[in-house]
Amino acid sequence: MYTNITKVIAREILDSRGTPTIEVDLFSKKIKATASVPSGASVGIHAALELRDHEQRYFGKGVKKAVANVNTIIFPAIKGMSCFNQKALDNFLITLDGTPNKAILGANAILAVSLANARLASKIKNIPLYKHISKLAQTKPRLPTPFFNVINGGKHSDSKLAIQEFMIVPKSKSFKQALRMGSETYHMLKHILEKRGANSTNVGDEGGFVPNIATTSQALRLLTKAIKAAGYEGKIKIAMDAAATSFFKRGKYKIDKRTLTKDKLVQKYRRMLLKYPIISLEDPFYEEDFISFAKLTKLVGKSVQIVGDDLLVTNIERMETAIKAKACNCLLLKVNQIGTLTEAINAFKLAKKQRWNVMVSHRSGETEDSFIADLVVGLGAGQIKSGAPCRSERLAKYNQLLRIEEEL
Repeated sequence: MYTNITKVIAREILDSRGTPTIEVDLFSKKIKATASVPSGASVGIHAALELRDHEQRYFGKGVKKAVANVNTIIFPAIKGMSCFNQKALDNFLITLDGTPNKAILGANAILAVSLANARLASKIKNIPLYKHISKLAQTKPRLPTPFFNVINGGKHSDSKLAIQEFMIVPKSKSFKQALRMGSETYHMLKHILEKRGANSTNVGDEGGFVPNIATTSQALRLLTKAIKAAGYEGKIKIAMDAAATSFFKRGKYKIDKRTLTKDKLVQKYRRMLLKYPIISLEDPFYEEDFISFAKLTKLVGKSVQIVGDDLLVTNIERMETAIKAKACNCLLLKVNQIGTLTEAINAFKLAKKQRWNVMVSHRSGETEDSFIADLVVGLGAGQIKSGAPCRSERLAKYNQLLRIEEEL
């Protein structure tokens, strides 16, 4: 069986926002595997560096440099390596770059190669990608619970809402049934919003609606109304991604037409959690405020998962700081925050060692690549968020999960 990498071709493509990103074809003789890399709007300051051209074309967001790095630096360096040794390849790429945040080659360039390599190995082995990932991570595959982002705020829309994502979480033994529940509730929400007049059903970057509302309580009332009208009261819970760094200004939080101290914001969250069926709250505070994260986790962590995204950026060092501070109890796993599949698996393992939950996540600027669907199943992470049940780049992940469910 021939497993060596024989050719690598990188190209610039466009993501779901029409912004350039990188796609890589990896070859072992005639066998080809392709992977593309997403991009976020809300980006933690400690995330691995996404290399952009900063030239006139595409308003500075081109990725010609990252493409050139793959074609002229990475390919000659990895030619002849076995795609079966994911860890060796990823570690070699990290060393080749030589910076803590992959600033030389670009995390987007490195990740595209890393993901394509995993897909190539699964093709050569003639096994599904999720099974290959399961073998790499030494985990048991399982289907996840989906978190559907149905109202978009913050940096994902032009809404007045400070909170970035309002999600519905169907509880079902079957992913197929959970998807149906999510889709029906999404359409019921659309029906409710249509009565509010023009533009109420416009959608944001992740397919969620962008209604003309300004407060968190308005959004939560709309969700509970839609869930009840769809017939799923008690069967669908609510989750939020505050992405609070985006509304943190001069030491305070500007939310719902008010300016709050961190202690007042803790109290606000606590009231919301008591009033609504919220089971998950992501990035409730500024990404450096481990103390407030810890305070909220201590107060509500037994019944609600406090998720670290910008706080952790899928980075082992950041996670270790959070562990010492007892700052959260769930990792949001984004492969493009860290830059290689191996590092993402290591972050997952550390989270599980701490008995944290893990949610695998898309980005607001996505592609049609469904890699994270196989990743969440292969790791057995148990939770995924990939936007609304709307827009093909989101549904590519959910539809892949339907296919996987037929095999498991």
